[in-house]
Amino acid sequence: MALALADFHQIYNISLVERALEQLPEESRALARLYEKMINRGGERFVSKPATVPDASELRAQAPNFSDVITEVLREVALVCDTNDPLELTPILLVGDPGVGKTRFARGLADLLSTASVTINLSQTTAGWVVGGAASTWHGAKPGKVLETLVNGESSNPVVTIDEIDKASGGQYDPLGAFYSLLERDTATEFVDEYVDVPVDASRIVWIATANDARSVPEPILSRMRVFEVRTPSRDEARTIASAMYRQQRAAHQWGDRFDPELTESVLDALEGVSPRELGQLLRSAFGSAKLANRDHLTIEDFGLQKRGRQRIGF
Repeated sequence: MALALADFHQIYNISLVERALEQLPEESRALARLYEKMINRGGERFVSKPATVPDASELRAQAPNFSDVITEVLREVALVCDTNDPLELTPILLVGDPGVGKTRFARGLADLLSTASVTINLSQTTAGWVVGGAASTWHGAKPGKVLETLVNGESSNPVVTIDEIDKASGGQYDPLGAFYSLLERDTATEFVDEYVDVPVDASRIVWIATANDARSVPEPILSRMRVFEVRTPSRDEARTIASAMYRQQRAAHQWGDRFDPELTESVLDALEGVSPRELGQLLRSAFGSAKLANRDHLTIEDFGLQKRGRQRIGF
């Protein structure tokens, strides 16, 4: 991974928060505590970007079916990595079948960009306050996910994944309403969470949305995003993904040193039909199974594919 350049970026003005706290009715204790937290934490957060164009070979191995997205991101990084300009990525919409690895790719992209990763799942969401907060006068009101992410986190430019944006349910309170301003850089600089009612600069957030069907996403949202169709991995790509995910899990834990550095060909053959999403879930269990059997390598049986009646997905 390339070294990251880190600086500070002001996401809200402390004096405005102090003024809001002074004017707050005494009974608004929960909001007062949030204002106090914002004041104590300060209004600045880290903003980071790669110091050079990062080596994306590992991410390409983990997600070869996302090659076009990776190339586009690297183009944007190349323009600014040796300047004082901020990284300004156009919001991205990843469209593809369930299980092709869209959400996992977004986390890998955050690692590539040396920043934090946050996911907002919009499946079954029926109210806009989940994202943009609800007015403090409402019973049970609280801040939205965007403000929580910026106030509680360390980064002003995290990768925020809007998961399953096509499944956000409509209703009296549009769950996508906040995104009409958040996805536009000019208006995102003074985004106002309805609960806090203090402008917050959300313009540095890197937005990655996922969907199974872009036709279910409102046109005004689509027009603000760069849309990429993510295909199902080919058989060769499925093997590459399995190998990369195995190496990643093995390297992430001390116990990984006890296992062979690569999966066997027979295991890779058996895993060709497993989606990236499910493979991530199966791998840790397979490691544990091999450990119980006192083996330093994984076998087909460790994945329990036969017991699950595995049907291969089409490639």
